[in-house]
Order: sequence, then C-alpha cells, then structure tokens
Amino acid sequence: MEINKIYNEDCLLTMKRLEGKVNAVITSPPYNIIRPNSTDRGYDIYKDDKTNDEYIDWTLDIFKGYNQILEPNGVVLYNMSYGTENTILMSLVIADLIRKSDFTLADIIVWKKQMATPNNVSHNKMTRIVEYIYVFCRKDEFYTFNCNKQKLKERETGQAIYENVFNFITAKNNDNSTDLNKATYSTELVRKLLLLYTKENDLIYDSFMGTGTTANACIIEKRNYLGSELSEEQCKYAEKRLNIRISQPQLF
Repeated sequence: MEINKIYNEDCLLTMKRLEGKVNAVITSPPYNIIRPNSTDRGYDIYKDDKTNDEYIDWTLDIFKGYNQILEPNGVVLYNMSYGTENTILMSLVIADLIRKSDFTLADIIVWKKQMATPNNVSHNKMTRIVEYIYVFCRKDEFYTFNCNKQKLKERETGQAIYENVFNFITAKNNDNSTDLNKATYSTELVRKLLLLYTKENDLIYDSFMGTGTTANACIIEKRNYLGSELSEEQCKYAEKRLNIRISQPQLF
C-alpha cells in the first residue's frame, strides 16, 4: 500500500489492506454529538447519529484495527469531546475501550482552544473551551510505550529523572474554514502531538483524515502519513491542499 496518501474508503477497509505497520495513530473521530432531529451533520456525507451502543461497538472495531497495524510501543492519540445533549458517551467509550480492548489509557491531554461558541441558552452548562486527547497504549506496553520526554539526570540509585511535560496544550481550533467538514481540529494541535510522541520519518495513520489536517502536520514535521476518508470531496480538497504545501512551503 502506498504511503503519503489518503484513501477514499472506510478506515476498517484500509486497515485490513495495510501490509506494514504504523508508528502511531493520530485522529479525531466523529463525536456522535449531533442534536436529535438536527439537519446539521457537521460533515458533507457522514451522518453523525449512531445510538450510544452502536457508536461504542463501532469504536471497538476500529481499535481492533489499530491493534493490528500499530508497531510495538506505538500510541493512539484520540481526540474526543462530549456533547451538550449527550454528555455521557465520551466516558462510556473510554470505559469500554479499557474493559474490552487490548488498549488502556496512559494519559489524558487537555487541549485549550482559542475560542468556543458561548453556551448562552443553558442556565447551568458551561461553555466548553477545552477538548481532550486520550493517549492509548497496549495494556502490556504501559511502561514502555514511546514518548519523547528527555532524560535530565540520574539519581545515585540509578533512577532516571525526566523533564516535566505537562498534559495541557493550547492550539488553534481549526485551519482554513470549509463547509465540507466543520469539526474542530488543527495543524497546530497535531504538530505538538507529533513532537511529543513520534520521530522524523515515522509513519502516522489517521483513520478520519477529513480535509488533510494530520497529513499537513506530518509534512511540516517530516513524518510520513497514511489516511482514510469516506468523503470523496474531502479527499480532493486535502490532495489540493497538501500539493500546495509540498510545492510552495515558503507560503506557510
């Protein structure tokens, strides 16, 4: 399978066809938070309206795929948030991934966005200015999964002391606006995650590539990428965007 390419297909199909391994997964799936009876899907073709049980089973299938394609000690960096109406699904998903998959939760990174739509119609719910990056590793790799924290020194006992890296990131909400995909996700965020958990020339997989944000960050940080995206129009948009990035880097 060719790398540095976005495949216009379901991610489960891409992962079945992948012959090699990837060093990390960085992605932001649909959150399944569209309000009941809403016509705003957030995406050009995907309808974000599964039941909670359907969404959980779907996520478990995706993580089975990750387990097959991920190199030993690789991580899955999974951006999720909760909805105004469906506040419980995010927690249910994380709980079932821990209980029913080969992965466990290693860290939770808080992503503070630059802006949020004010929640002025609720008298008791907060305006959500943060989202979360769930850092998953395999259960048997909890003490060995890859991270780029620098070793500072050793104690007399031989115990290594590492730099402080805080689980808090400030980054833009989005890159260029497009009606094809209104999800919150930015190149700045992905670049910071790449620097924390991957190395140059690593292969990064995004199962929900959308308009190419993860790929864009990979090009900047000299990583290879592989992506899946259901929407043909988003794939076309991403290809054009990435070709400009490669051919005219001085513009960015």
